[in-house]
Amino acid sequence: MKKMLTLITLVLLSWASCLVQTFADTKVKVIKIDGSSTVFPITEAVAEEFQKKYPNIKVMVGISGTGGGFKKFCRGETDISDASRPIKPQEVDVCKENNIEYIELPVAYDGLAVVVNPKNNWVNYLTVKELKKIWEPSSQGVVTKWSQVRQGFPDKEIRLFGAGTDSGTFDYFTEAICGKSGSSRGDYTASEDDNVLVEGVANEPLALGYFGVAYYEVNKEKLKVVPIDDEDESNGKGPVAPTLETVRSGTYQPLSRPIFIYVSTKASQQDEIKKFVEFYLKEAKNLVVEVGYIPLQDEAYQAALERFQKGIVGSVFGGKGAQVGVRMDELLRRER
Repeated sequence: MKKMLTLITLVLLSWASCLVQTFADTKVKVIKIDGSSTVFPITEAVAEEFQKKYPNIKVMVGISGTGGGFKKFCRGETDISDASRPIKPQEVDVCKENNIEYIELPVAYDGLAVVVNPKNNWVNYLTVKELKKIWEPSSQGVVTKWSQVRQGFPDKEIRLFGAGTDSGTFDYFTEAICGKSGSSRGDYTASEDDNVLVEGVANEPLALGYFGVAYYEVNKEKLKVVPIDDEDESNGKGPVAPTLETVRSGTYQPLSRPIFIYVSTKASQQDEIKKFVEFYLKEAKNLVVEVGYIPLQDEAYQAALERFQKGIVGSVFGGKGAQVGVRMDELLRRER
């Protein structure tokens, strides 16, 4: 009987040991991503497809805005940072202080949509000068009515909705429209979550707001997009609405831009990160379209993949933050 009990005990111990080893072999690995609400739909779509192929790798994607994402990334709290603009000098400095090196990878092209409520029947287009008049810092508490924007507009209050200060969209919009990144009036409803802005404009007849064109594309039935006239007589385009075609061709200016992910070089050494980023760059072309963005050229994705595999650190934008008017062909040349 003792021999039998000893044998059973040994079998049970061996079985338990196998279970422990099996659990260790199948332990879920986690990839931590945070940052831009604009890039979020792309990264989320990639993560969903990736996890179907690699069920033992969990991809956690947060939204804290481009600036908020870089704060976490430069402290070493995340592996990848979604960004709707290039990294800024102060963020470069914080990364250096914490010995965080990064690989900058463009993933798509985006346009910023200026929108009003569908009940707005007076705005058919706006010029860049008019947008500046609405949004520049000196307009706070001064330009408060539609009639102050253009003669013939109604004498009614403007209700403004725009990106929060931690958003890369905020940095880019203020650079493109007001001439300086971060230069904006502060008396508006702000959020790093574009869905909040969509609902704000959709529920306010006197509203005007701006956010990534993909959020407009999926909410067309409750928003009215505003064509923008860049007042550049040399191109003879006049007011241009943001569409996949006008953003792709570069005719929608100055509110078109590339968007990115930044990968920690330390994290890139991990097998799960390597698999995810390579999957991202290989599958992005199709998934980007599915969520309403504009894919880069095949050559640009290949250049980005090579950049990642070679571990080329830094930013092709020199760590200077948002830059206006970067076209697809120029982005491709910079990648090379």
